Amino acid sequence: MIPGNGAPRPNGGRRRVGVVGAGIVGLAVARRLAEVCGDEVTVFEKETEVATHQTGRNSGVVHSGLYYKPGSLKAVLCRRGVELLREFCAQKDLEYREIGKVVVARDAQEVERLRDLEARARANGVPGIAWLEPQALREIEPHVRGVAALHSPTTAIVDYRAIARALADDLAADGGKLLLGQSVTDIRPEGSGVAVYCGDKRSRDKHSGAAGRGADERHVFDHLVLCAGLHSDTLARRAGDDKGPAIVPFRGEYFRLVPQRADLVRGLVYPVPDPAYPFLGVHMTPRIDGSVDVGPNAVLALAREAYRRRDVNPRDLIATLTWPGALRLFAKHWRMGALEMYGSLSKRAFTETARAYVPDLTPADLVRAPAGVRAQAVDRDGGLVDDFRISFLGPVTAVRNAPSPAATSSLAIAEHVVDRLLERQSGC
Repeated sequence: MIPGNGAPRPNGGRRRVGVVGAGIVGLAVARRLAEVCGDEVTVFEKETEVATHQTGRNSGVVHSGLYYKPGSLKAVLCRRGVELLREFCAQKDLEYREIGKVVVARDAQEVERLRDLEARARANGVPGIAWLEPQALREIEPHVRGVAALHSPTTAIVDYRAIARALADDLAADGGKLLLGQSVTDIRPEGSGVAVYCGDKRSRDKHSGAAGRGADERHVFDHLVLCAGLHSDTLARRAGDDKGPAIVPFRGEYFRLVPQRADLVRGLVYPVPDPAYPFLGVHMTPRIDGSVDVGPNAVLALAREAYRRRDVNPRDLIATLTWPGALRLFAKHWRMGALEMYGSLSKRAFTETARAYVPDLTPADLVRAPAGVRAQAVDRDGGLVDDFRISFLGPVTAVRNAPSPAATSSLAIAEHVVDRLLERQSGC
């Protein structure tokens, strides 16, 4: 037990901590604060259930740590997160299925990059990594073709929504509160702490967000942790952290194999990442329910929660188009962006991309699947923030960038955040 756990505060009670966001990262942080520090924890979530956005709309993959720069937060917390997540699923009797992944090279240039990826994976301590020649690849994935591949046998799949619900249950068991349907409208310093203003999301939506602060509830905390995903930059700025990156949302569109063709792959099939392009590219992902997703592409979303093509939020779009970093990013990658947009509109073009790895695939094998939106942090100079970025500003901690592998790393991110708070505050 950490010294000071549950000890009386100068104000005569436990420390009051607020957490904004009931995705898997926010819930993991809240659970650890309540469990390890004995804090009085309140989680605010604008939706009426947990894990509605990135957590509930991702691929369900538990990443093994192949891609990340050795020594980076992503590399360290991904490997630690895998260990913690596997243990958590075993404790909660949640399915954790190691189906393995092959990263497939199509030509000599990609083989060279794949060797670099192999070295990075070994430096990160990814277990069981194996280099595959074409015949060995066919033994693992009979329908997949490539000139070489890297096999990660411990890459797994889970149901992150189920994990998030289990985290919420643990939080409640430790006395934490989860306030659903509560949209945070303002964050203000108050004494040595921070005040959070929030209102009922349904009422706010009905009135187009016009409710004034006078109609909002005020909650005062000793500390506040922001885990707001797609809205992380907006809330961080409200808390006074205006030097960080901005979120540029990218919608990832998926197709899904028709059930009778789900046997085209046995495990995860990924392309070799292109260092000149910020996203991984189209891959094939079996899911816990037995379906197989193909995708995603990456197209600029016209709203932060644009899960349908027709979803447009003028405020979000203006914020994106007026952020200097976004304009520099678009100028650099406009050709690839145009190809991604074409692929999203043409099922045949999307199929051809996937056929580079699974030649037996045809357009008839694919049906549309639900889309997701990636909260990609972009610096003012147009650079994509590659690593997790967590900032500490007085009584506020802001998770400013937590894209993939944030779900894999969620329990380790919670450890990291709470450990840093302990270092800064000399105990819970």
